[in-house]
Amino acid sequence: MAKSTEPVTIKKYANRRLYNTGTSTYVTLEDLAQMVKNGEDFVVYDAKTSDDITHSVLTQIIFEQEGKGQNLLPINFLRQIIRFYGDSMQMLVPRYLDMSIENFSKEQNNLREHFSKTLGLPGMGGFGMLEEQVRRNMEMFDRTFKMFLPNGREEAASSPTTQAGPQPDDFDELRRQVADMQKRLDKLGDGGKKE
Repeated sequence: MAKSTEPVTIKKYANRRLYNTGTSTYVTLEDLAQMVKNGEDFVVYDAKTSDDITHSVLTQIIFEQEGKGQNLLPINFLRQIIRFYGDSMQMLVPRYLDMSIENFSKEQNNLREHFSKTLGLPGMGGFGMLEEQVRRNMEMFDRTFKMFLPNGREEAASSPTTQAGPQPDDFDELRRQVADMQKRLDKLGDGGKKE
């Protein structure tokens, strides 16, 4: 039997019970988490108001998983996310995160195979290097945002590369080119005066 392309409708009642209209059974947050892991799409509606509450239910599932000690989201990441609430760049964050996790999901099998072959490690081994790359990506993302904020250019240009060590040569070269361009712009703004 072919899988339905329509998402399953889940209704949440005032007593906090969740009802799967596809199977006509009550479900738990763990059941919904398993549906996500199985690739089953669903939407959650408040039974009384008919509001779509899928986002808050998915967030609640993450909260429950994190509370069980399955800490997938690093503390620094959570702090960075909180900082973006109310920020002028807030609207860009969801799309960036969505694209990042989508790319990661597409590449995870290739990563597993690569690490297994290169390092002789089974399955998930060798992800320390991946963690380092993700950390660098987040730092670059943060610096990019600062460049668009008022007075952020100076802060981004003067900030140290990272506490863990220098950035790859490509970033250093890009940073140098941006600094050169900024100097040229500053000279043009001064009417071409020499210092």
